[in-house]
Amino acid sequence: MRISVAVITYNWPQALARVLHALARQTELPHEVIVTDDGSREDTGRALERIARDFPVRLVHLWQPDDGARMSRARNRAIAAAQGDYVVLLDGDMVAERHFIADHRAFARTGCFVQGSRVLTDEALTRRMLAGELDEPGFFERGIERRRNTLRLPPVARIHARPGRKQRGIKSCNMAFWRDDLLRLNGFNEAMTGWGREDTELAIRAFHAGLLRRDVRFSALATHLYHPTRKCVVDNPNDRIVEDTRARGLVRCQSGVDAHLREFSAPPADLRSAAADAAAPMHA
Repeated sequence: MRISVAVITYNWPQALARVLHALARQTELPHEVIVTDDGSREDTGRALERIARDFPVRLVHLWQPDDGARMSRARNRAIAAAQGDYVVLLDGDMVAERHFIADHRAFARTGCFVQGSRVLTDEALTRRMLAGELDEPGFFERGIERRRNTLRLPPVARIHARPGRKQRGIKSCNMAFWRDDLLRLNGFNEAMTGWGREDTELAIRAFHAGLLRRDVRFSALATHLYHPTRKCVVDNPNDRIVEDTRARGLVRCQSGVDAHLREFSAPPADLRSAAADAAAPMHA
């Protein structure tokens, strides 16, 4: 089972560097990491070029023009490009604990998708983590919320991971699907732009397709770096799409990952190759 990690990012290369640092120090490395970029400035690309020089696995950068928040499209491009059998979705502000990939592998089950959890940090702790003073907070660290999510307890995690159909608490910042299931659902709904709800809509279609949800608490841990929230959106049009999907029992969205499969019929370039070429000595 090859695991592809799809990291979505937008104009925060400092956070992305910490996310990739955490993925590079995993006890079990993924097959590849795909950074799918929703229109960041050039400094993100330059940061990735530096990181690629000694990154331990295949590293891909997919960029799309900045045309408003198009998270569904960005994630779909990563799904289309993924070479793995299993896709872990991770936000570019989520710093994984060092057993993160091993835990996701342990909790992968046919017929299910996995919903992970997160620790929330305040501004002060986020500054420390961005400065490299701390890789991940412990249970007694100041400046965190959802403190229990710092605890890695695999036997307890197995109790919480019974398959179900709960729709509350869906968060694509730490989520995993078999790639074949994502293709069957046609991935994220690209009719949904702006902030939020595209992950809930995907989960509802997954339930309509017969998939079940496994909650992974006390395993697959990750720390969310603080930033101002956009959750105060009033009369979000994405809510109406969610309700339409639920009412009609939809399984596939009309505008989804299938629009990108041809583009990535050949695997996109590994940034490490370009880094190696740049570092190679010149010969007369």
